[in-house]
Amino acid sequence: MLKPIVAAVLAAVVAVGQPLSPDRKVTSNVIVSERDPAVRIELPKSVEYVGADRWILYGIADCELHAFVEVGVDKEVQRLYWIQFEQYVPSRPDLHHTYDSPRHANIGGLDFYVDTWVRSKNDKIEPGSDREHIEALLRAKNYRMPESMGYVRFVHLLDAEKRKELMIIYGEDLAPTGLSADDLKENGRAYDRWPLIESTLIEIAEKQIQIQQLPQ
Repeated sequence: MLKPIVAAVLAAVVAVGQPLSPDRKVTSNVIVSERDPAVRIELPKSVEYVGADRWILYGIADCELHAFVEVGVDKEVQRLYWIQFEQYVPSRPDLHHTYDSPRHANIGGLDFYVDTWVRSKNDKIEPGSDREHIEALLRAKNYRMPESMGYVRFVHLLDAEKRKELMIIYGEDLAPTGLSADDLKENGRAYDRWPLIESTLIEIAEKQIQIQQLPQ
């Protein structure tokens, strides 16, 4: 009876618009999730924990994110670790994730879709998006985003119905490359250098993120 009860409670919370509290526990550089999925995620000891947010994303998905950073001068973000647990709400049984990236990675025995991109600090942010939520969380703690960042996203789908996911995004300041996000975008002046930067970014992220599956 546990699952129907949880579903009913969540549906009631969504209906009245009450705030949701994060379920996962964070100690220093470690997140422990007891469900969906049951994992221990360990990041480098050098990270600072920014905090968590949980809300109903676009009214259709229960979304819980946790942010960690490594920073430079004046709290400018050099590396961002964005951990997100997400599942579609019970009232929308028709929704399923549709990731189709041909690239995959295995971290801690879990299969992840892999994709990458670059982003400028002033690029448009979609209202209500998870990007809007994480940047608001960073600003609230006086962290500053750099001018340009490169990102790699890992997505693990938990169930055959593809309604639940663990998403981990790793971002790095592009300043050490001497290039901007616009330089590295398609049709940018240094787009031919992106494949090497991208592969290095993926390799670093896979080494920095440690995942241990827990008994359920």
